[in-house]
Amino acid sequence: MALAGPLLFRVGYSLYARTRLGYLFYQRQVKKARERYPHGHSAPQPCRFPGVKILPIPVLSNNYSYLVIDTGSGRAAVVDPSDPLAVQAAIEEEGVMLEAIFCTHKHWDHSGGNAALHQRHSSCKVYGSALDAIPELTNSLEDREKVSVGCLTFEALATPGHTVGHMVYVLDGGPFGGPPCLFSGDLLFLAGCGRLFEGSPETMLASLDVAVGLGEDTLLWPGHEYALECLTFASLLELDNPTLEQKLRWVTQQRQEKRSTCPSTLGEEQSYNPFLRTHRPELQAALGMRRDGGEHPDAFRARVLKEVRRRKDLYKAT
Repeated sequence: MALAGPLLFRVGYSLYARTRLGYLFYQRQVKKARERYPHGHSAPQPCRFPGVKILPIPVLSNNYSYLVIDTGSGRAAVVDPSDPLAVQAAIEEEGVMLEAIFCTHKHWDHSGGNAALHQRHSSCKVYGSALDAIPELTNSLEDREKVSVGCLTFEALATPGHTVGHMVYVLDGGPFGGPPCLFSGDLLFLAGCGRLFEGSPETMLASLDVAVGLGEDTLLWPGHEYALECLTFASLLELDNPTLEQKLRWVTQQRQEKRSTCPSTLGEEQSYNPFLRTHRPELQAALGMRRDGGEHPDAFRARVLKEVRRRKDLYKAT
């Protein structure tokens, strides 16, 4: 009986990710979210640098799409356009030309708007990994490949684990006097990470290490508004982490006012996100885990990640 829960979950995931039932479920999600959140689930907080504007677009019940604008030329890219009507409304309000759709992975809550937007903006290209069945994909990207949109430069990074072809996109902020901006999809959330649907803990650990390698000042723009849930869970693991406690208080206030909690920075994340703290003795001790004699440090970190993910999955299920 203990296997029934995980087994049913896997069956449900296969139906969602690999059959038309998934698309029908997504359409129902969109309809319900439009009715419940006519103005979006959160109040977006645009971010501006000289020559760049990043506009979070709250879609579905907790997803984010992002409109990234080269303000000099009026050219723009969108990341993970879940709800095409919400994204199109933002495009029209900003008066920009959509040149690119960057899709982190195939799941409908990230790719469901690709077809409608591509049909409306016929010259727009749809980017992503060929390893994922991304709708309307026109340009498959390899790890570390770069794409320009106006004066903006995005670098695609292969980050498998959530899906086999998951990619994140990094906007180079250097030319605009800003930090790098990581659009992380379902790799990394504020205080959390994505479920391991199609990868091992070792694979996800390597992908998270890729993200951390971008530098502490990198802005994190996640695919979901999960901050309150993730921080509350993290606080149960590390009972004496002042930075975590302070961030949880701030996020609680933000969510009470229906305000977005993004972006954070990768430096911040390393101080409270348990999925980025697998190397920390405090977290290992809280989990009651010790490195076996002769065990490679990364193999131990993968075991720690697996245990954190297991506990988070159970926590979310309660």
